[in-house]
Amino acid sequence: QVQLVESGGGLVQAGGSLKLSCAASGRTFGRYRWGWFRQAPGKEREFVAALTINSGKRYADSVKDRFTISRDSVKDMVYLQMNSLKPEDTAVYYCARGTSWPPDLASAYDLWGQGTQVTVSS
Repeated sequence: QVQLVESGGGLVQAGGSLKLSCAASGRTFGRYRWGWFRQAPGKEREFVAALTINSGKRYADSVKDRFTISRDSVKDMVYLQMNSLKPEDTAVYYCARGTSWPPDLASAYDLWGQGTQVTVSS
């Protein structure tokens, strides 16, 4: 059974950087899209970034030019490099496996990790 495990979250000051990692067990990595979502307290889960099967990338406008999604197909890892962090980036970040379109909808993903907390202080 495939599982996703996120890591790399933590507390950082505004303007700082964090790199989130998502480990995907099981040799199914290359057949799927991969995405990152986040959920702040009292808010709905929102799209952050997605990586398509042919390595195309999509980003939410709020993180464009600050965040970068990438993957290592040898290690079955998906990453989210987050730079110039802002307090409004504070949320639990989730890695997800995508099976349908469009990649910015949570319903397009069938498998989710447990999430990792990112807190950005002002």
